Amino acid sequence: MKIAPRAYFGGEFCIPGDKSITHRAILFNSIAKGEAEITGALLGADCLSTIECMRTLGVRIRTDQTSVYVCGTEDLRDASCDCGNSGTTMRLLMGLLAGKQVRACLYGDASLSSRPMERVAAPLRLLGAQIATSGGKAPVKIEKAELRGCAVDTHVASAQVKSALILAALGAQGQTVIHEPLLSRDHTERMLTAMGADITVEGTTVTVRRSGLRACHVAVPSDISSAAYFMALGALLGETICRNVGVNPTRTGILRVFEQMGVNYSLENERTVCGEPVADIRVKKSALRGVRLTRELIPSLIDELPVIAVLCAFAEGESVVSGAEELRVKESDRIRTTVEMISAFGGDIAERPDGFLIRGKRKLRGGNIDSHLDHRIAMSGAVALAASELGGDIAHADCVDISFPRFYQNLNEGTGGVLHV
Repeated sequence: MKIAPRAYFGGEFCIPGDKSITHRAILFNSIAKGEAEITGALLGADCLSTIECMRTLGVRIRTDQTSVYVCGTEDLRDASCDCGNSGTTMRLLMGLLAGKQVRACLYGDASLSSRPMERVAAPLRLLGAQIATSGGKAPVKIEKAELRGCAVDTHVASAQVKSALILAALGAQGQTVIHEPLLSRDHTERMLTAMGADITVEGTTVTVRRSGLRACHVAVPSDISSAAYFMALGALLGETICRNVGVNPTRTGILRVFEQMGVNYSLENERTVCGEPVADIRVKKSALRGVRLTRELIPSLIDELPVIAVLCAFAEGESVVSGAEELRVKESDRIRTTVEMISAFGGDIAERPDGFLIRGKRKLRGGNIDSHLDHRIAMSGAVALAASELGGDIAHADCVDISFPRFYQNLNEGTGGVLHV
């Protein structure tokens, strides 16, 4: 994909639905009593993997453009499930199936098969789950087991690990207390509570008691992780408005970074939809300054770090990101691939074990970038090339379909007018 440089970028954008919320709405309603409609869903490759896995397990699901209709069941069947490239699908299914009295094998593509799964399997075994990984990775095999609640310390601030444990705990005897070192995104706790689960949250501790679920209609807000690319383009090149964006406090670390960097942004039309805070986000071209981001902030912006690194590359001064070793277990090693991307378009960046150091420049030449089949690297690279002097090419650019199928069309259409994309 060739990305041309832009002197100005602006417009109004409707961003795809939140991937994290779409996954959860499909999975949770699949094991709930009743039927649910999920509107505004993201039907990219990852969420389609979740749908196909649940169908394979015996759940009736149909789709219609951006709506998903789920007829829940408590009686799942034994199955082998292809999770594709979706780590969320595999890790949450490990918890969902752990106490469901089924035998299952979860597998995926080469990328997913290289990612760590023992970080989920090990804490699930504390509840009595019978789960075997393949050298710590996929394929993952799950056997029938009776679960009992216990106290679990996750040791990592990972919403996927926490969500898997919560799902398993719903079917466990007694009480399960889950503690994480830092607060990770809380979509699971919010949605399951709305569906009737017996869950209490106090700081970074979640207490779960055996519960049944009732189906719940979900209106999915736009994904702030996807909006981040057009927010960044507004900050670098003009003015953008992203409509109907989820601004859950566990997901808005990028807005705190904007404040530190001097980005001119505002939240408009703030409201609450299905228990999730939502707003329109306006961003205007700004004089950017370097920042220092530490471990405490990382869980609330983990997916946005590659595009934040792009902003830092164009900022005045030095930026340091630390405590972000979780980036190494994403679709790619995002510390390494972010460093390669920024170096490729002329940025000054150095890799560190848990992040990177960036020395910002007001102008960068552009160049050719390899996405490494990672959608967030591809989209961050596109932002960088659009703001560069010469632009450039992105190899393996179509991986963006995982989370944002119309990304390049939106990028090409963003000029100066009001757009409904």
